[in-house]
Amino acid sequence: MTKRPTIGCLALQGCVERHRPHIEAAFADFTPVKTVKEFEAVDAFILPGGESTTMLKLIERFELWDALKEQFARKPVWGICAGSILMAEHVENPEQKSFGIMPYTAIRNGYGRQLESEIIDIDGYDVSFIRAPVLTKPADDLEILNTRDGEPTWIRNGKNMVTTFHPELTFTFPSPMHAMFVNIVKEHLKNNAA
Repeated sequence: MTKRPTIGCLALQGCVERHRPHIEAAFADFTPVKTVKEFEAVDAFILPGGESTTMLKLIERFELWDALKEQFARKPVWGICAGSILMAEHVENPEQKSFGIMPYTAIRNGYGRQLESEIIDIDGYDVSFIRAPVLTKPADDLEILNTRDGEPTWIRNGKNMVTTFHPELTFTFPSPMHAMFVNIVKEHLKNNAA
């Protein structure tokens, strides 16, 4: 029997608790994480939507960068909006530090400011674009699951996934994106079982 995975959501800033009902509906456990000890206890990470520069400042202030980088190398990670910026190989508008987990460039606020935010249907499910980044220059081996204006909005690369939109704000549980990520985590655990 496959272990029920525990998904940790980085809870320094941003939209955290809205993921809980989606993760639990996808038959996994959800927990907010802030410390190195908590990072070690989870099977995978959600880097939530929020403000990427604020998240970076808090990661640096609490000296979490190295611990997170080490964890991200071993465990599945899903970056959402700001989280997809933190996972990028390069960041523009303006340039900023990132973990370089996935090979693409993130352009901050690429779809516009708060007033340009909107709800869009993806595969029959409403998702919210809120000051979303545009992801450009994706590597050829990335699995593009959805695009908007010709640019990817939902990408998978092995154990990692990014979405530039927020599926957690829709109250139909679980979202297809949360269900997919939980399945990715279960697959990763099965393939890496001792």
